[in-house]
Amino acid sequence: MDLARWQRAWQALGARGGEALHAQLLARYAEPHRAYHTLQHLAECLALFEEMRHLAQHPAEIEVALWFHDAIYDVHRHDNEAQSADWARRALLDAGASADAGERVAALVLATRHSVAPATPDEQLLVDIDLAILGAASERFAEYEAQIGVEYGHVPRPLFNQKRGEILAGFLARPMLYATPALRTRFEAAARRNLQHALAMLIPMPDK
Repeated sequence: MDLARWQRAWQALGARGGEALHAQLLARYAEPHRAYHTLQHLAECLALFEEMRHLAQHPAEIEVALWFHDAIYDVHRHDNEAQSADWARRALLDAGASADAGERVAALVLATRHSVAPATPDEQLLVDIDLAILGAASERFAEYEAQIGVEYGHVPRPLFNQKRGEILAGFLARPMLYATPALRTRFEAAARRNLQHALAMLIPMPDK
């Protein structure tokens, strides 16, 4: 997450500067109310992208979108991705990037809402990277689930378990979790095991 790498991606889009914005983004991911959507998650995404960069059609756009995809994060809001996408678009335009680049990066950020299937290969790659945590090693996945629980600690536990179960079951019901073949091979089976285990932990066993 070093400044030089950020600036390479930022300036590859025709944007000027970027030092102050880099600091602002780091500060956002370090906000105290975050437990999962933190610098740890950002670093994991950027590291995986570096492995998969050769699959990207517009690698700098994906890299910048990863920096912005959780830039605005408030568990009490339902428009975090839209707000993050707007920030990315405005920042790129203000720094001299083209309107087309700004719109593509904003679309990439919006794809991480996970509400509809990603439309382009770059959107698929970015979304798969964001969801790679589902296929992480069991210890990291357990940590992730605990981190999500911390972020939603204000929600009564029965309600949290119900809503979290609905989200995890929704992912599990998908015929395919990962659209990028390389990431599907790497994460699909582990993700389904993790999701099944997490659901079993959320749903209390009936009394005998």
